[in-house]
Amino acid sequence: MTTPNLHMKARDLMQTRIVAVTREYSAREVSILIHSGTFSGVPVIEPGNLLVGIVSEFDVLKALVAEKDLHALKAEDIMTPQPVTVEETATAEMVIKQMIEHQIIRIPVVRDGRLIGMISRMDLMNQLIDSHLINVYGG
Repeated sequence: MTTPNLHMKARDLMQTRIVAVTREYSAREVSILIHSGTFSGVPVIEPGNLLVGIVSEFDVLKALVAEKDLHALKAEDIMTPQPVTVEETATAEMVIKQMIEHQIIRIPVVRDGRLIGMISRMDLMNQLIDSHLINVYGG
């Protein structure tokens, strides 16, 4: 049985292929991106990849409950500003603690406030859980 390496760095855990939008992007189009099922949140950036917010499934649902017209809104109108982030040097343990404390599914990885990656709970599990622990039944 292998002990998970909770000292792995965020830069080694993060995904670097990221879909992001600008503040001006349509809120409806952001909700369609999220609804596609590929990801549960989309970072909002300014030029130079400066992270200014994130639009999550919850942000879209809050807008719907508030009876806001997504066609008339922009990403900045529904985003969570100043999202919880981690630096690229943060350990897996630090990332997990942030996710638990803030009850979030994904966390942006930044360098000097600029978005360089994203880590999801599944990314962590894929890296930290030894595949030998997974049993396949059937077939």
